[in-house]
Amino acid sequence: MSPQDFIRGRLVPEPLPFRPDIKLYRPTPRSGLTAWLAEQGRAEDPPYWAYAWAGGAALALHLRDNPYLVAGRNALDFGAGSGLVGIAAARAGAMVTAFEPDLIGRAAIALNAAANGVTITIVEAPAATEIVLAGDVFYDRDVARRTLPALRALASEGATVLVGDPFRRDLPEAALALLAEYEVPDMGGAGLVRAGVFALHP
Repeated sequence: MSPQDFIRGRLVPEPLPFRPDIKLYRPTPRSGLTAWLAEQGRAEDPPYWAYAWAGGAALALHLRDNPYLVAGRNALDFGAGSGLVGIAAARAGAMVTAFEPDLIGRAAIALNAAANGVTITIVEAPAATEIVLAGDVFYDRDVARRTLPALRALASEGATVLVGDPFRRDLPEAALALLAEYEVPDMGGAGLVRAGVFALHP
């Protein structure tokens, strides 16, 4: 079963509790997500594309509250996962490109964009743009070591870089300025966590 067929057939497009105007294909107890990932040789992978993470949720709320940040601009959803942040940017009036290196993630983005009636161009490598939106891209040390230089490179080409993160251990706070905080769910959990929206220092 292809990623597109699995997501379309086994996951359910549901409105998000913190942004009910956006829906994502999300797993249910009957989806068989873990077994399907094992069949793909992905048993160890977190299915990050199947959930709304806290950093992306914070960015989605920030764009709802401040659509002027992206309206009429070219925006890149960096490490897009489910495409939540790109969908929020498109809803705010941006022309959106999503960078997602994972094949299953790219399938999820395409289906989630269609479910929300927005257009997102999906790419396998980031490129210069006006604004970069990066949710949950500092979730471990190795990823953080690769991500911060990539975001700084995009900033050096003129992009404004906004980061969403629930103050994880490997978040490079010294490189960031806190703009706003939100209480949001993380990875489909029932409880709320504190998450920030940050600007990357020039």
